[in-house]
Amino acid sequence: MAIKSRNSISTDFSLASMSDLVFLLLIFFMITSTLVSPNAVKLLLPSSKSKTMAKQSVQVYINDQFQYLVDQNHNGGAVPVDAAGLSSFLGKELAGQADESSVVLRSDKTVPVQYIVTVIDVVNEINQQQGKKYKVILATKPPDK
Repeated sequence: MAIKSRNSISTDFSLASMSDLVFLLLIFFMITSTLVSPNAVKLLLPSSKSKTMAKQSVQVYINDQFQYLVDQNHNGGAVPVDAAGLSSFLGKELAGQADESSVVLRSDKTVPVQYIVTVIDVVNEINQQQGKKYKVILATKPPDK
């Protein structure tokens, strides 16, 4: 007489728990992705606690009328320059400077960011043309107490 086993091993795999897990992960990522909003931060600049010390060779001012003024001698006699002539003017001023020199950007806090980015782009263009590594430092005031 042959002895038969009552317990048979099933080779089927139940995907029910796997699909539940996938749907839970999908819901989790959908909820967390809607919480991230790239335009949620409103910037109120410039005010900072940081203190950066660097060799300052040229200062660029952007006033509240969105005019560029360049002071190369730090004597307060800033020369007005238009956006088109900013590249050539800064290129002449930075031509004889060392690599660790920096352009200090002093901007009114009401100035749109595009004007600041324009100065950064001009300095990056000069870096590519001259093979240098000039830096742009955004000057800020200490926070109000």
